[in-house]
Amino acid sequence: MLTIDRCTLEARVADITTLDVDAIVNAANTSLLGGGGVDGAIHRAAGRELLHECETLGGCATGDAKLTRGHRLPARYVIHAVGPVWRGGTHGEPDLLASCYQRSLEVAREVNCASIAFPAISCGIYRFPADEAVRIAIDTVLENLPRMPQLQSVIFACFDHAMFERYHTELRGRQAPPSKPI
Repeated sequence: MLTIDRCTLEARVADITTLDVDAIVNAANTSLLGGGGVDGAIHRAAGRELLHECETLGGCATGDAKLTRGHRLPARYVIHAVGPVWRGGTHGEPDLLASCYQRSLEVAREVNCASIAFPAISCGIYRFPADEAVRIAIDTVLENLPRMPQLQSVIFACFDHAMFERYHTELRGRQAPPSKPI
C-alpha cells in the first residue's frame, strides 16, 4: 500500500466484479461487446443491461476509454479501456497502455469518482509483459494524482498472487524513505 497525500494505492488479489468502488475498469476489446477474461467476467456479473448499453457506444479505439453504468455490479460505473496487444513493443504498445490508464482516470474525474479499481490491462490474452505493464500502470496513476483531488482510493485488482506480488513490490519501491533526523 502507498499513500500519496489523500489517496491510497493498493494491490489486492480480488475479483474486480465484487469490489464496492465508484468505478471499475474493464480490460475491454475494441467492440466493447464482451469477451474473455476480465471483460467476460464483468459482462456476466453486470448482466445483459451492460451489453445493451455498450451496443450504443460504437466501440472504442485502442488506448481510449468509455463509460457505462455498473448495472448489477457493486460499482456505480464501468470504465471500458482498450489495451494494446503486445507485438514486441515496437508498435507503440507502452504509450497505448499508458493512454488506457490516463483516459480511464480522466473519465473517472468527469464523473467525480473517489475510488477506482483497475485490472492488469493487456496482461492476459494480449500478452503485455507483466513487469512493464505494472510499472506503466503505477507511473500513470501517480502522474495523474495532482489533477484528481477527489480521488481517495486506487485498487489494482490482481487475478493471482504472482500479479499481486508484482504490484506490491512496485508500490513498496515507491515509498519515500523515512527522513533522517538532523
